[in-house]
Amino acid sequence: MPVSLDNLLVVGISSRALFDLEAEEAIFRTQGLEAYRRHQIENENEILKLGAGFALVRALLKLNVLTHNRRFVEVVIMSRNSSETSMRIFNSIKHYDLDITRAVLSGGSSLAPYLKAFNVSLFLSLHEDDVQAAIDSGVAAARLYQKPENALEELDQIRIAFDGDAVIFSDESEKIFQTQGIEAFENHERENALKPLPEGPFARLLKALSYIQNNLTSPDGRSAPIRTALVTARSSPAHERVIRTLRAWDVAIDETFFMGGVAKSDVLAAFKPHIFFDDQPGHCDRAAPLVQTGLVPLKQVPPAAPGHS
Repeated sequence: MPVSLDNLLVVGISSRALFDLEAEEAIFRTQGLEAYRRHQIENENEILKLGAGFALVRALLKLNVLTHNRRFVEVVIMSRNSSETSMRIFNSIKHYDLDITRAVLSGGSSLAPYLKAFNVSLFLSLHEDDVQAAIDSGVAAARLYQKPENALEELDQIRIAFDGDAVIFSDESEKIFQTQGIEAFENHERENALKPLPEGPFARLLKALSYIQNNLTSPDGRSAPIRTALVTARSSPAHERVIRTLRAWDVAIDETFFMGGVAKSDVLAAFKPHIFFDDQPGHCDRAAPLVQTGLVPLKQVPPAAPGHS
């Protein structure tokens, strides 16, 4: 029978996000595909350095060794490379002893059509176009910033931090704030406090992490191996709807910070997440030197078809 990925947290990650391929990317952009192909083949036995998403992937894969009878996480390497130029990637995966056996090598084509084929729950890349296409197709995705100096620090837990609106929740309320201001936003949230917020692109990921937390404890039997945080610009009175929404989803977030407009970077530096997801470039720019950061683009709505006269 074929293997099913339906009940797993599947992370799709580009080769450039898993490993440091910036020099190779520069060769491709400045010298072209043939020079890039030749370079990769000539250096296929040279192990790649660690990329922006490596620490998170390594930490997530460790969840599978905490139990002997089931897997929780699957990682799929997803690359626009051809099979001819991918040996260096596979050699590096083997060198670092990463439990990654599945790959999509699209030979220059878009990766987005293959995300749902592999039931991808989260897609990470440094290519803006691929990330946007993933979000537009309904898959949680983020464009990674280059890793900060402390990104590979070993932590006892997997720590993941999320922004709220347009990440965990939809951008419905965010649009009101952007177009009508803070007073209209707060009035809207107060009036709808008992109505759960619509799901955003990362709601499914948060629920999957919550499921793993509830079904897996660390070897000491006391603490879950995953710790989550919500770091949102919201404050009172807009906090109530967030709390009630998470309760309606039966999701418990370990740490919640209602920042009320205060910069998020110091809180994130104290929490030390493997990754922080936010939709605002300003928040990401400030956080990126301190913690690994992923920018979540807004879903692009295709233009309406012209009417018939």
